[in-house]
Amino acid sequence: MRQFQTSTLEQRKTFDTDFETHPLEVAWASEAIFFVDVEQLDEGSGSLHLKVQISVDGVNWLDEGTIFEPIRVKERAFRRVSHFGGWLRLKGELLESGSLYKATIHLVIKE
Repeated sequence: MRQFQTSTLEQRKTFDTDFETHPLEVAWASEAIFFVDVEQLDEGSGSLHLKVQISVDGVNWLDEGTIFEPIRVKERAFRRVSHFGGWLRLKGELLESGSLYKATIHLVIKE
């Protein structure tokens, strides 16, 4: 039987600056899916950019190459990832200051 795990990396957390999610050790898994549920809480003009990062040790991080489309309003999205190292997380960037977002981010992994 295949093993799987669903982890909540961020739960309705408010962001007004660049951030990284809590990292998750995923070395045993062969595939992963990030699910994001994001809403913009203000009238700011900035968009939220999310990208997947990988790490061999949970300390030093590299961009994996998977990105989300820029988020400007309320949105639900997912991205699939495979061939990753021992750790995964998302990096969020607000390209213009003054915007406020609330996000819930889940990571589902399975072998």
